[in-house]
Amino acid sequence: MKYSTPAGDTVIDRQRVVGQPTTRIDGPLKVTGHAPYAYERHDVAANQAYGYIVPSAIAKGKVRAIDTREAQAQPGVITVLTTTEVDELPLGMGHTVPLFGGSQIRFYHQALALVVAETFEQARAAAHLVRVDYEREAGNHDLHALAPNAPLVEGSDGPDVSKVGDFDAAYASAPVSIDVTYETPHESHAMMEPHASIAAWEGEKLTLWTSNQMIAWSKQAVAKLLDMDPANVRLDSPFLGGGFGAKLFVRVDAVVAALAAKKAGRPVKVMLDRPLVFNNTTHRSATIQRLRFGAERDGRLTAISHECTSGNLAGQEGENGIAQTRLLYAGANRYTAQRIARLDLPEANAMRAPGETAGLMALEGAMDELAEKLGMDPVELRIVNDTQVDPETPNRPYSSRMMVECLRRGAEAFGWDKRNKTPGGMREGRWLIGHGMAVGFRNSVQMKSAARVRLSNNGKLTVETDMTDIGTGSYTILAQTAAEMLGLPLEDVTVTLGDSDMPASCGSGGQWGAQNSTSGVYAACVKLREDIAQRFAMDPNVAEFADGEIRAGSESRKLTEATASGEIVAEDSVEYDELSEKYQQSTFAGHFVEIAVDAYTGETYVRRMLAACAAGRILNPISARSQVIGAMTMGVGGALTEELAVDTRFGFFVNHDLAGYEVPVHADIPHQEVIFLDELDAIASPMKAKGVGELGLCGVGAAVANALYNATGVRVREYPLTLDKYLDKLPAV
Repeated sequence: MKYSTPAGDTVIDRQRVVGQPTTRIDGPLKVTGHAPYAYERHDVAANQAYGYIVPSAIAKGKVRAIDTREAQAQPGVITVLTTTEVDELPLGMGHTVPLFGGSQIRFYHQALALVVAETFEQARAAAHLVRVDYEREAGNHDLHALAPNAPLVEGSDGPDVSKVGDFDAAYASAPVSIDVTYETPHESHAMMEPHASIAAWEGEKLTLWTSNQMIAWSKQAVAKLLDMDPANVRLDSPFLGGGFGAKLFVRVDAVVAALAAKKAGRPVKVMLDRPLVFNNTTHRSATIQRLRFGAERDGRLTAISHECTSGNLAGQEGENGIAQTRLLYAGANRYTAQRIARLDLPEANAMRAPGETAGLMALEGAMDELAEKLGMDPVELRIVNDTQVDPETPNRPYSSRMMVECLRRGAEAFGWDKRNKTPGGMREGRWLIGHGMAVGFRNSVQMKSAARVRLSNNGKLTVETDMTDIGTGSYTILAQTAAEMLGLPLEDVTVTLGDSDMPASCGSGGQWGAQNSTSGVYAACVKLREDIAQRFAMDPNVAEFADGEIRAGSESRKLTEATASGEIVAEDSVEYDELSEKYQQSTFAGHFVEIAVDAYTGETYVRRMLAACAAGRILNPISARSQVIGAMTMGVGGALTEELAVDTRFGFFVNHDLAGYEVPVHADIPHQEVIFLDELDAIASPMKAKGVGELGLCGVGAAVANALYNATGVRVREYPLTLDKYLDKLPAV
């Protein structure tokens, strides 16, 4: 299905199943422990051996030699795979440096060997007996030290700089201006389920039962890494215990499991221990962001500048903190730029809402500061700077933009008008009370996505696609889509996901999963409806599917009549044309937060949060709300506690486990309210949906920081907002 014209009225608009609050159909599997996660797939291959990775103890240098003799002699050890016995593997999709092979060490906890044994405990014990002789090299591990001379990020067309109008002149002549610098730290995805894979060979065919968000991408990557025909590679990942971008691309667990399984001659399973999840995989880079605004006294922006410096290994991109600034607010004179410092730290790559998460922590903090300087309500400042077109390309309108409605609705529901405007002016006993807000912004991305549907002779429908469910509710919304299209009850639809032998979907990531994967199922179901209608000589454009029947005029036939001679199979994909070029497609939110700060100790507690979201059709209000409140929780962590502490001497993250890397727990999270605005965006997708998962995170950190300022009168521009940054500045008790 080519989607080049915005959808008119469709079957989905009935919303008999789609759009209805539906509990997850995979929920019982999860709460009873029957959902098959990668490392627990004990039944998929017989005689599985256990692999344990030996990581590098230095951040940069070379391996002189690896002595495995003592490890090899331990009870239960089957084999030891070392990096020096394998040539450097080529770079797969999303990789900056080789995952394995060769003697070069580029980051701390790089995998150097894999010990394979009969039990996990035997493999772990033997791994500690592998001796590595290193040749250490000096490295760069401090972003602050390199930031002043960091070069501009180079894109395919040159430096990543955008200029519109004359920023310097407009800024110099602006009646009101600010010039502020914000910093965000290195952050980890810190998902519950570590990266894990089981590898098994049958001749030249490899199967990987793994934890991966993007099956089609990763199938091609594995084939490239191992020099194989993609037809001989199968990935299977029906359930993930979180990913947040860390599992977009193949990681070392899959590669060494495959190599070791071939060497051992039997299936091998590998799970990264927690320090390797933090150091060996990927993280969000720290940023240093300078923002300069010039404005008229009525708040209208005349000059906008945002410069973001981040760090990464050579050859990799940085954290695109300027992405939202190029699109969010009106302003005739604009300058944005990215700089990147080359650090010898573990690889930085996509983490939930890459770019906008860190960028909005700075942008929306600076907007709050501008509102304070203007003596203007922060909500109204954002409203007067609304735009219905791409500010850098004014002839490119938004497909739908309800930012103002989000702010108005959110402010009303939150009680924003009751906020004390004087910083430090509201108190309840020992508690200083503050209220903050910020805009949430995240782009909507169109991606090709395919599915296959099978109608069996008992009237049951099966949906097959390699789409993944990373805790987002994919099983349920895909079942809802198919049930709506074929007029079937939800219990008559079965969804099978995560297998690369199935049609390639868009995968899970970038907030693109829901709208595109359901659109792929929609396309396949359109083809199935046409097939069924033609069998009964009915017009598929007129026929109605309901209650297990197809109806046209006075004629009605049961779907089981169409399958009397066997199941009917239809496969199709949604492919997009030029709509994304003609229209800017984005989602919006108004985030509002109330916090309490202990006037004596400075301890900060978030008391309540509200998000008003516009994200096209909400396919399932229950799972959409779960996505948003989970993202809001991640936003609280980014604001108050999360930071990967860098040992700048030796180049590693010190707090590389869930004991030292502090994420919010239940006690940290207060009442959360989510409002979804009624919005259908026919330009975005056939489902008129745009995705909502990452929108719930974007802007939350700034809303918390702005609330801290309102509570205490202390402006903290360095995240996370830990006590050491403001305790000595609190109002006198």
